[in-house]
Amino acid sequence: MTPPQLPSPQGPLTGLRVLDLATLFAGPLCATMLGDFGAEVIKIEHPRKPDPSRGHGPSKDGIGLWWKLLGRNKRNLTLDLSTPGGREVLLRLAAESDVVIENFRPGTLEKWHLGWDELSAANPRLVLARVTGFGQFGPYARRPGFGTLAEAMSGFAAITGPPDGPPTLPPFGLADSIAALATSYAVMAALRGRDLTGHGQVVDLAIIEPMLAVLGPQPLWYDQLGYVQPRTGNRSTNNAPRNTYRTSDGSWVAVSTSAQSIAERVLRLVGRPEFIDAPWFTTGSGRAAHADELDEAVGGWIAAHTRDEVLAAFEKAEAAIAPVQDIRDVMADEQYAALGSVTELPDPDLGTVKMQNVLFRLSETPGAIRWTGRAHGADTDEILGDLGLSPADIDTLREAGAV
Repeated sequence: MTPPQLPSPQGPLTGLRVLDLATLFAGPLCATMLGDFGAEVIKIEHPRKPDPSRGHGPSKDGIGLWWKLLGRNKRNLTLDLSTPGGREVLLRLAAESDVVIENFRPGTLEKWHLGWDELSAANPRLVLARVTGFGQFGPYARRPGFGTLAEAMSGFAAITGPPDGPPTLPPFGLADSIAALATSYAVMAALRGRDLTGHGQVVDLAIIEPMLAVLGPQPLWYDQLGYVQPRTGNRSTNNAPRNTYRTSDGSWVAVSTSAQSIAERVLRLVGRPEFIDAPWFTTGSGRAAHADELDEAVGGWIAAHTRDEVLAAFEKAEAAIAPVQDIRDVMADEQYAALGSVTELPDPDLGTVKMQNVLFRLSETPGAIRWTGRAHGADTDEILGDLGLSPADIDTLREAGAV
């Protein structure tokens, strides 16, 4: 069954073939992002153990909805890599591919005789992206690794939550998503390196590292000052006012004043211009040290006005504010609508579905969602046939449990 082809221009990664061997969630999401911009992605799942994301989160009529997003723009092949037949098929695919993405524990591919030595021998121009919790070496390398552990280990949880509360984990795959973005960048850097050198290489990405990278200068602060950033709730140690505030009609808004000019506009708007002349007001850290006073001033003014009044006043004053939105608000938001951030697509199981659009816009070679996540093994016969295997060969592989 050939996947539907929605009308779309060719993406900039058209011509690249990516083999997605990974599960849950960083590796597969990286492959999704590459597929969104034109790469041919072949999702390889175990014949008897589908990607667990098919069963994660809510489902409709027994169909996992997360998979419809994560599996978009991917053709689906079942393959047991631990079998001789599965190994042979993967090497034949790798010989005709540009990127392999995997997230098995270090040593697993090598145990199946599918490590870098074998893959690069099959295709010296191949890029192998290895996405694991802790990387390919070091004392933690062979531990099971998930994004939650990275959120804890990196320092993120330690600085998240109210000062008198516990360290707080995000209620979604934050570390995995950041790792997916980082892996996509790493793959493109490795492919550019291939353009320069003529041969591929290994990407070793530990999920704990991108998470650490996005936390800013904490290592530098600790190294130079011994400073350990505390939990501050919605406040910032770098500037103020910065918080969420409740309006008179029970809604919430978020205010940010990272720029000095914005901080001045906010205090003028709320009728407290005297703060602007205070010596401590001239720096973000100075304002952060007086967060109680600033929150009282800003929060008091906001509490006396409705959400619409607050948003309109801030917009008129050119001060930075946003409503705190849940997904219902997001789906109705006019800015997301203008950007096309959520798009509607046909789906063979669900009729139509709405999901996030491609991550960014390119003026000449834009990305596109060509189809939603497909059934387990939906393209196995077609992909193996394209490799030159006959129906009898495919039947033999099935009988052996390799596909």
